Amino acid sequence: MSAGAGIRLLLRWVTILPITFLGLIAVTFVIGRIMPIDPVILIVGQDASKEAYDRVYRELGLHLPLYEQFLIYIDDVLRGDFGMSISTAQPVIEDIKRVVPATLELATIGTVIGTLLGVPMGIVAAARQGTWIDSTIRVVSLIGYSVPVFWKGLMLLLLFYAVLGWTAGPGRIAVYYDGIVDVRTGLLLVDSLLAGEIEIFWNAVDHMILPAVSLGYAASAYITRMTRSFMLDQLNQEYITTARVKGLAEWRVVLFHAFRNTLVQLVTVIALTYGILLEGSVLTETVFAWPGLGQYLTKALFNGDMNAVIGATIVIGAVFVTLNLTSDILYRMLDPRAQ
Repeated sequence: MSAGAGIRLLLRWVTILPITFLGLIAVTFVIGRIMPIDPVILIVGQDASKEAYDRVYRELGLHLPLYEQFLIYIDDVLRGDFGMSISTAQPVIEDIKRVVPATLELATIGTVIGTLLGVPMGIVAAARQGTWIDSTIRVVSLIGYSVPVFWKGLMLLLLFYAVLGWTAGPGRIAVYYDGIVDVRTGLLLVDSLLAGEIEIFWNAVDHMILPAVSLGYAASAYITRMTRSFMLDQLNQEYITTARVKGLAEWRVVLFHAFRNTLVQLVTVIALTYGILLEGSVLTETVFAWPGLGQYLTKALFNGDMNAVIGATIVIGAVFVTLNLTSDILYRMLDPRAQ
Protein backbone atom coordinates (compact mmCIF):
# COMPACT_ATOMS: atom_id res chain seq x y z
CA MET A 1 0.00 0.00 0.00
CA SER A 2 1.44 3.38 -1.02
CA ALA A 3 1.75 6.29 1.39
CA GLY A 4 -0.97 8.19 -0.47
CA ALA A 5 -3.35 5.25 -0.31
CA GLY A 6 -2.62 4.82 3.39
CA ILE A 7 -3.44 8.47 4.07
CA ARG A 8 -6.67 8.22 2.08
CA LEU A 9 -7.66 5.10 4.01
CA LEU A 10 -6.89 6.82 7.31
CA LEU A 11 -8.94 9.89 6.39
CA ARG A 12 -11.79 7.67 5.25
CA TRP A 13 -11.97 5.82 8.54
CA VAL A 14 -11.49 8.99 10.59
CA THR A 15 -14.68 10.17 8.89
CA ILE A 16 -16.62 6.91 8.95
CA LEU A 17 -15.87 5.71 12.48
CA PRO A 18 -17.39 8.65 14.40
CA ILE A 19 -20.51 8.56 12.20
CA THR A 20 -20.87 4.79 12.66
CA PHE A 21 -20.48 4.96 16.43
CA LEU A 22 -22.86 7.90 16.64
CA GLY A 23 -25.44 5.88 14.71
CA LEU A 24 -24.91 2.90 17.02
CA ILE A 25 -25.31 5.10 20.10
CA ALA A 26 -28.44 6.72 18.63
CA VAL A 27 -30.04 3.33 17.93
CA THR A 28 -29.38 2.04 21.44
CA PHE A 29 -30.69 5.30 22.92
CA VAL A 30 -33.95 4.95 20.98
CA ILE A 31 -34.26 1.29 22.01
CA GLY A 32 -33.85 2.26 25.63
CA ARG A 33 -36.63 4.84 25.34
CA ILE A 34 -39.21 2.85 23.39
CA MET A 35 -38.97 -0.39 25.39
CA PRO A 36 -42.13 -0.86 27.49
CA ILE A 37 -40.06 -1.09 30.66
CA ASP A 38 -40.00 1.63 33.30
CA PRO A 39 -36.40 1.88 34.56
CA VAL A 40 -37.54 3.75 37.67
CA ILE A 41 -39.91 0.94 38.71
CA LEU A 42 -37.11 -1.58 38.20
CA ILE A 43 -34.98 0.41 40.65
CA VAL A 44 -37.46 1.48 43.34
CA GLY A 45 -39.95 -1.38 43.01
CA GLN A 46 -43.70 -1.48 42.50
CA ASP A 47 -44.53 -0.45 46.07
CA ALA A 48 -42.32 2.66 46.24
CA SER A 49 -43.83 5.99 47.24
CA LYS A 50 -44.42 8.76 44.71
CA GLU A 51 -41.68 10.84 46.35
CA ALA A 52 -39.15 8.03 45.93
CA TYR A 53 -40.29 7.48 42.34
CA ASP A 54 -39.98 11.19 41.47
CA ARG A 55 -36.56 11.44 43.09
CA VAL A 56 -35.11 8.51 41.08
CA TYR A 57 -36.89 9.79 37.96
CA ARG A 58 -34.99 13.08 38.24
CA GLU A 59 -31.73 11.37 39.20
CA LEU A 60 -31.91 9.41 35.97
CA GLY A 61 -32.47 12.64 34.04
CA LEU A 62 -35.75 11.43 32.57
CA HIS A 63 -37.38 14.82 33.26
CA LEU A 64 -35.05 16.50 30.74
CA PRO A 65 -35.89 17.06 27.05
CA LEU A 66 -34.91 14.13 24.82
CA TYR A 67 -32.08 16.00 23.10
CA GLU A 68 -30.49 16.77 26.48
CA GLN A 69 -30.91 13.14 27.53
CA PHE A 70 -29.23 12.07 24.29
CA LEU A 71 -26.25 14.41 24.80
CA ILE A 72 -25.81 13.13 28.36
CA TYR A 73 -26.10 9.56 27.06
CA ILE A 74 -23.37 10.15 24.46
CA ASP A 75 -21.07 11.61 27.13
CA ASP A 76 -21.70 8.64 29.44
CA VAL A 77 -21.06 6.06 26.68
CA LEU A 78 -17.83 7.74 25.57
CA ARG A 79 -16.65 7.57 29.18
CA GLY A 80 -17.59 3.88 29.36
CA ASP A 81 -20.43 4.57 31.78
CA PHE A 82 -23.41 2.35 30.90
CA GLY A 83 -25.05 2.79 34.28
CA MET A 84 -25.70 0.22 36.97
CA SER A 85 -26.92 -3.29 36.29
CA ILE A 86 -30.15 -4.08 38.10
CA SER A 87 -29.34 -7.80 38.00
CA THR A 88 -25.90 -7.62 39.62
CA ALA A 89 -26.00 -4.20 41.35
CA GLN A 90 -22.62 -3.51 39.74
CA PRO A 91 -21.57 -1.01 37.05
CA VAL A 92 -22.37 -2.53 33.66
CA ILE A 93 -18.88 -1.77 32.37
CA GLU A 94 -17.40 -3.86 35.21
CA ASP A 95 -19.75 -6.74 34.40
CA ILE A 96 -18.76 -6.56 30.73
CA LYS A 97 -15.05 -6.56 31.57
CA ARG A 98 -15.68 -9.70 33.63
CA VAL A 99 -17.64 -11.68 31.03
CA VAL A 100 -16.12 -10.58 27.71
CA PRO A 101 -12.87 -12.60 28.06
CA ALA A 102 -14.87 -15.86 28.25
CA THR A 103 -16.68 -15.00 25.02
CA LEU A 104 -13.46 -13.90 23.31
CA GLU A 105 -11.79 -17.17 24.28
CA LEU A 106 -14.69 -19.28 23.01
CA ALA A 107 -15.20 -17.31 19.78
CA THR A 108 -11.48 -17.27 18.99
CA ILE A 109 -11.10 -21.03 19.34
CA GLY A 110 -14.34 -21.54 17.43
CA THR A 111 -13.03 -19.36 14.59
CA VAL A 112 -9.72 -21.26 14.52
CA ILE A 113 -11.59 -24.58 14.32
CA GLY A 114 -13.90 -23.21 11.62
CA THR A 115 -10.97 -21.91 9.57
CA LEU A 116 -8.87 -25.06 9.88
CA LEU A 117 -11.84 -27.18 8.77
CA GLY A 118 -13.58 -24.83 6.36
CA VAL A 119 -10.70 -23.66 4.19
CA PRO A 120 -9.33 -27.14 3.30
CA MET A 121 -12.83 -28.49 2.69
CA GLY A 122 -13.64 -25.55 0.42
CA ILE A 123 -10.44 -26.07 -1.56
CA VAL A 124 -11.04 -29.81 -1.98
CA ALA A 125 -14.68 -29.27 -2.94
CA ALA A 126 -13.72 -26.77 -5.63
CA ALA A 127 -10.86 -28.91 -6.95
CA ARG A 128 -13.22 -31.93 -7.16
CA GLN A 129 -16.26 -30.03 -8.41
CA GLY A 130 -19.13 -32.30 -9.45
CA THR A 131 -17.73 -35.42 -7.79
CA TRP A 132 -19.06 -37.32 -4.79
CA ILE A 133 -16.42 -35.60 -2.65
CA ASP A 134 -17.80 -32.19 -3.60
CA SER A 135 -21.36 -33.34 -2.92
CA THR A 136 -20.46 -34.81 0.47
CA ILE A 137 -18.68 -31.64 1.58
CA ARG A 138 -21.59 -29.49 0.44
CA VAL A 139 -24.07 -31.65 2.39
CA VAL A 140 -21.92 -31.50 5.52
CA SER A 141 -21.69 -27.71 5.16
CA LEU A 142 -25.42 -27.39 4.58
CA ILE A 143 -26.16 -29.32 7.76
CA GLY A 144 -23.77 -27.18 9.78
CA TYR A 145 -25.27 -24.01 8.34
CA SER A 146 -28.92 -25.04 8.73
CA VAL A 147 -29.17 -26.94 12.01
CA PRO A 148 -30.25 -24.63 14.89
CA VAL A 149 -27.37 -23.83 17.20
CA PHE A 150 -29.24 -24.69 20.40
CA TRP A 151 -30.33 -28.12 19.06
CA LYS A 152 -26.82 -28.91 17.91
CA GLY A 153 -25.43 -27.95 21.31
CA LEU A 154 -27.97 -30.09 23.15
CA MET A 155 -27.21 -33.09 20.95
CA LEU A 156 -23.48 -32.70 21.56
CA LEU A 157 -24.07 -32.58 25.31
CA LEU A 158 -26.41 -35.55 25.19
CA LEU A 159 -24.07 -37.75 23.14
CA PHE A 160 -20.54 -36.87 24.25
CA TYR A 161 -21.22 -35.87 27.87
CA ALA A 162 -24.34 -37.66 29.09
CA VAL A 163 -24.09 -40.91 27.08
CA LEU A 164 -20.43 -41.47 26.21
CA GLY A 165 -18.84 -39.40 28.99
CA TRP A 166 -15.97 -38.35 26.74
CA THR A 167 -16.01 -34.66 27.63
CA ALA A 168 -16.85 -32.39 30.54
CA GLY A 169 -20.34 -30.95 30.87
CA PRO A 170 -21.67 -27.39 30.98
CA GLY A 171 -19.71 -24.55 32.49
CA ARG A 172 -16.26 -23.11 31.92
CA ILE A 173 -14.47 -25.13 34.60
CA ALA A 174 -15.22 -27.68 37.30
CA VAL A 175 -16.76 -26.11 40.41
CA TYR A 176 -13.97 -27.33 42.70
CA TYR A 177 -11.38 -25.43 40.60
CA ASP A 178 -13.31 -22.18 40.60
CA GLY A 179 -11.40 -19.24 42.12
CA ILE A 180 -8.04 -21.00 42.36
CA VAL A 181 -6.42 -19.26 39.38
CA ASP A 182 -5.74 -15.53 39.73
CA VAL A 183 -7.39 -13.46 37.01
CA ARG A 184 -4.74 -11.74 34.90
CA THR A 185 -6.02 -11.67 31.34
CA GLY A 186 -9.49 -13.09 31.99
CA LEU A 187 -8.70 -15.86 29.49
CA LEU A 188 -8.83 -18.98 31.64
CA LEU A 189 -6.61 -21.08 29.38
CA VAL A 190 -3.93 -18.40 29.43
CA ASP A 191 -4.26 -17.57 33.14
CA SER A 192 -4.04 -21.23 34.19
CA LEU A 193 -0.84 -21.67 32.19
CA LEU A 194 0.63 -18.47 33.62
CA ALA A 195 -0.17 -19.76 37.11
CA GLY A 196 1.38 -23.13 36.32
CA GLU A 197 -1.90 -24.91 37.03
CA ILE A 198 -1.69 -27.56 34.31
CA GLU A 199 -4.48 -29.69 35.78
CA ILE A 200 -6.84 -26.71 35.72
CA PHE A 201 -5.73 -25.90 32.17
CA TRP A 202 -6.71 -29.34 30.91
CA ASN A 203 -9.98 -29.20 32.82
CA ALA A 204 -10.74 -25.88 31.09
CA VAL A 205 -9.82 -27.42 27.73
CA ASP A 206 -12.18 -30.32 28.46
CA HIS A 207 -15.03 -27.89 29.14
CA MET A 208 -14.13 -25.87 26.04
CA ILE A 209 -14.34 -28.76 23.57
CA LEU A 210 -18.10 -29.05 23.05
CA PRO A 211 -19.05 -25.36 22.84
CA ALA A 212 -16.01 -24.59 20.66
CA VAL A 213 -16.80 -27.49 18.32
CA SER A 214 -20.43 -26.37 18.15
CA LEU A 215 -19.42 -22.84 17.12
CA GLY A 216 -16.54 -24.08 14.96
CA TYR A 217 -18.80 -26.40 12.96
CA ALA A 218 -21.19 -23.54 12.17
CA ALA A 219 -18.26 -21.32 11.22
CA SER A 220 -16.65 -24.00 9.07
CA ALA A 221 -19.90 -24.47 7.13
CA TYR A 222 -19.94 -20.80 6.11
CA ILE A 223 -16.19 -20.63 5.44
CA THR A 224 -16.36 -23.82 3.34
CA ARG A 225 -19.10 -22.41 1.13
CA MET A 226 -17.29 -19.11 0.61
CA THR A 227 -13.89 -20.77 0.00
CA ARG A 228 -15.43 -23.10 -2.57
CA SER A 229 -17.10 -20.17 -4.32
CA PHE A 230 -13.89 -18.12 -4.40
CA MET A 231 -11.85 -21.09 -5.61
CA LEU A 232 -14.27 -21.94 -8.42
CA ASP A 233 -14.10 -18.36 -9.61
CA GLN A 234 -10.30 -18.49 -9.71
CA LEU A 235 -10.12 -21.97 -11.28
CA ASN A 236 -12.15 -20.70 -14.24
CA GLN A 237 -9.69 -17.88 -14.96
CA GLU A 238 -7.41 -17.93 -18.00
CA TYR A 239 -4.20 -17.85 -15.97
CA ILE A 240 -5.17 -21.21 -14.44
CA THR A 241 -5.60 -22.69 -17.92
CA THR A 242 -2.16 -21.30 -18.85
CA ALA A 243 -0.57 -22.86 -15.76
CA ARG A 244 -2.09 -26.24 -16.61
CA VAL A 245 -0.94 -26.02 -20.23
CA LYS A 246 2.57 -25.41 -18.98
CA GLY A 247 2.41 -28.79 -17.28
CA LEU A 248 2.31 -27.71 -13.64
CA ALA A 249 1.07 -30.32 -11.20
CA GLU A 250 -2.62 -29.89 -10.34
CA TRP A 251 -1.94 -29.45 -6.63
CA ARG A 252 0.48 -26.61 -7.41
CA VAL A 253 -2.10 -24.97 -9.65
CA VAL A 254 -4.76 -25.22 -6.96
CA LEU A 255 -2.69 -24.16 -3.96
CA PHE A 256 -0.05 -21.79 -5.31
CA HIS A 257 -2.09 -20.09 -8.01
CA ALA A 258 -5.84 -20.28 -7.36
CA PHE A 259 -5.85 -20.39 -3.56
CA ARG A 260 -3.30 -17.62 -3.20
CA ASN A 261 -5.62 -15.29 -5.08
CA THR A 262 -8.53 -16.05 -2.73
CA LEU A 263 -6.66 -15.02 0.43
CA VAL A 264 -7.75 -11.40 0.22
CA GLN A 265 -11.43 -12.33 0.13
CA LEU A 266 -11.00 -15.01 2.80
CA VAL A 267 -9.51 -12.49 5.23
CA THR A 268 -12.75 -10.51 5.13
CA VAL A 269 -14.89 -13.66 5.44
CA ILE A 270 -12.95 -14.96 8.45
CA ALA A 271 -12.97 -11.56 10.18
CA LEU A 272 -16.74 -11.26 9.75
CA THR A 273 -17.17 -14.87 10.90
CA TYR A 274 -15.31 -13.99 14.08
CA GLY A 275 -17.67 -11.08 14.65
CA ILE A 276 -20.68 -13.31 14.03
CA LEU A 277 -19.42 -15.84 16.58
CA LEU A 278 -18.90 -13.09 19.16
CA GLU A 279 -22.47 -11.94 18.66
CA GLY A 280 -24.08 -15.27 17.87
CA SER A 281 -22.67 -17.17 20.83
CA VAL A 282 -25.73 -16.19 22.90
CA LEU A 283 -27.53 -19.51 22.38
CA THR A 284 -24.34 -21.55 22.62
CA GLU A 285 -23.38 -19.92 25.91
CA THR A 286 -26.90 -20.47 27.23
CA VAL A 287 -26.91 -24.17 26.31
CA PHE A 288 -23.44 -24.81 27.74
CA ALA A 289 -23.84 -22.45 30.74
CA TRP A 290 -20.80 -20.55 29.49
CA PRO A 291 -20.31 -17.40 31.63
CA GLY A 292 -19.71 -15.00 28.76
CA LEU A 293 -21.28 -11.95 27.18
CA GLY A 294 -24.01 -13.99 25.50
CA GLN A 295 -25.26 -15.50 28.75
CA TYR A 296 -24.98 -12.10 30.45
CA LEU A 297 -27.08 -10.52 27.70
CA THR A 298 -29.68 -13.30 27.90
CA LYS A 299 -30.11 -12.91 31.66
CA ALA A 300 -30.32 -9.13 31.27
CA LEU A 301 -33.10 -9.49 28.71
CA PHE A 302 -35.11 -11.83 30.94
CA ASN A 303 -34.67 -9.47 33.90
CA GLY A 304 -35.55 -6.35 31.92
CA ASP A 305 -32.09 -4.95 32.75
CA MET A 306 -31.89 -2.39 29.93
CA ASN A 307 -28.61 -0.83 31.05
CA ALA A 308 -26.92 -4.22 30.71
CA VAL A 309 -28.66 -4.97 27.40
CA ILE A 310 -27.68 -1.64 25.86
CA GLY A 311 -24.12 -1.84 27.19
CA ALA A 312 -23.63 -5.32 25.74
CA THR A 313 -25.17 -4.21 22.43
CA ILE A 314 -22.79 -1.28 22.14
CA VAL A 315 -19.80 -3.52 22.87
CA ILE A 316 -20.88 -6.02 20.20
CA GLY A 317 -21.43 -3.20 17.70
CA ALA A 318 -18.00 -1.73 18.48
CA VAL A 319 -16.42 -5.15 17.89
CA PHE A 320 -18.07 -5.40 14.47
CA VAL A 321 -16.87 -1.93 13.49
CA THR A 322 -13.34 -2.74 14.64
CA LEU A 323 -13.28 -6.04 12.75
CA ASN A 324 -14.54 -4.30 9.60
CA LEU A 325 -11.76 -1.74 9.91
CA THR A 326 -9.15 -4.45 10.47
CA SER A 327 -10.34 -6.54 7.51
CA ASP A 328 -10.39 -3.47 5.27
CA ILE A 329 -6.80 -2.60 6.21
CA LEU A 330 -5.63 -6.20 5.68
CA TYR A 331 -7.52 -6.34 2.37
CA ARG A 332 -5.62 -3.33 1.07
CA MET A 333 -2.29 -4.60 2.40
CA LEU A 334 -2.70 -8.01 0.74
CA ASP A 335 -4.08 -6.66 -2.53
CA PRO A 336 -2.00 -3.78 -3.98
CA ARG A 337 -4.73 -3.14 -6.54
CA ALA A 338 -7.17 -2.04 -3.81
CA GLN A 339 -6.17 1.60 -3.41
